[in-house]
Amino acid sequence: MKHAKHLFISFLTTAALSSSLIHASEDTNLTKSKDWTILPYAFTTDSTGFSGGIVVIKQGLLQPQTTLAASVFGGAPQDITINEQPEEANFSGGFISFSDFKPPYTNRLFFSLMGLKSYFPRAHYYIHSSNDSNKDDVFTTSGDSNFFNTTFRFVLPIGEGLDNPEGLYTLQDGFAMGREGYGNGTPFLTGRTSIGLKTFFQSNNSDETERWQDSDWWKHGTSVPTWDANGLRFFLTHDNTDFDLNPSRGYHFQLQYSKDFGKGDSLQSWDFLEFKYNQYFNLDTFSFTKQNVLALSVWTGYSYSWDNDREIAPGFNAHRPPPWEGARLGGFNRMRGYDSNRFSDKAAFYATAEYRAIIDYNPLKNNSMVPDVDWFQVVAFVEVGRVHDQYNFDLLSDMKYDVGVSLRAMAAELPVRLDVAYSDEGTNMWVMIQQPFDF
Repeated sequence: MKHAKHLFISFLTTAALSSSLIHASEDTNLTKSKDWTILPYAFTTDSTGFSGGIVVIKQGLLQPQTTLAASVFGGAPQDITINEQPEEANFSGGFISFSDFKPPYTNRLFFSLMGLKSYFPRAHYYIHSSNDSNKDDVFTTSGDSNFFNTTFRFVLPIGEGLDNPEGLYTLQDGFAMGREGYGNGTPFLTGRTSIGLKTFFQSNNSDETERWQDSDWWKHGTSVPTWDANGLRFFLTHDNTDFDLNPSRGYHFQLQYSKDFGKGDSLQSWDFLEFKYNQYFNLDTFSFTKQNVLALSVWTGYSYSWDNDREIAPGFNAHRPPPWEGARLGGFNRMRGYDSNRFSDKAAFYATAEYRAIIDYNPLKNNSMVPDVDWFQVVAFVEVGRVHDQYNFDLLSDMKYDVGVSLRAMAAELPVRLDVAYSDEGTNMWVMIQQPFDF
């Protein structure tokens, strides 16, 4: 069974990817925000080898809604080949995030940052990754992968944003209390609406300088094959659900535009427009379940800048986003039966359905040996999607699909998931935080 190189992120981004990790405001769970959590972890993947590290988490640092997370990690030495020469290398790096800090003299503005510096002995890049591409057409190399992102989010003074811009809820046994009348309201008149600006920077480079240049995937003559991207994202988000971390009813949508201006060390300019819509239906429960939900999601995107008629290198289109950006499918959120960023092109369409059931049985309830686990959730899901070089009805034909099952838990007031998905290219297992629609 394959393992994704991003598996370790489930430990590193525990805090940063949750905009409202601390929901307790009136119950005894609030005292946890005063504690530091130190968590060692270990894992093994194709990209990292056997690795481990330690993560430190501080909830409620400076303000009730903020979270600090920091981690260092490393792996066992591996034998690799760089430019046809045997070498030895190991996975290593560090991560930091600080989320949802409200600057002084503001009531609705929140600031977050996230950064990663890492070295992978065997990173995978799918450069020629159209819908009909071969899974073996992958460039495997050792090298650095670093990013630094910031987010400025402003909660509009409408709907729930009037009285609760922080999104603080009271939790009991992993369920939000007093939310029975929320979800499915009139857009913008109810729910929480945010607008914002994100800055992004990511740099990936390859130690395989000679093989990279000879592959026709890069400009011949480049001495250091580094792929940098930096720019801005503008977004509008509307959450009209009863509980953002595990919705049982309502809807959520987001419109986002990303732009790399080609400045600084950026390889080239590019853009990408994307839209996501989620819908949740609360279903009748069985005798052995506490909650049954049908969760649906549709995501689509298009790169206006991608020029099919120009190339900056043989087979490499001008003004296309990097493989980890733009219209891409494959990985721990979309098309989980395929490797990370397996497919990418100018346009993409994706849809999924999940049947989520929180079961009565909880063997870890009130177990002092493990973090608080409020419930377990069993999930069955199906996904369809494809990428294409044009945005037209062909996006809905010859689609890829996968099916899977998942075991999820509300642990320390955060959903954690183990997904197993099967596709025509094999089976993938993913360990991650958050419901997949939240990314």
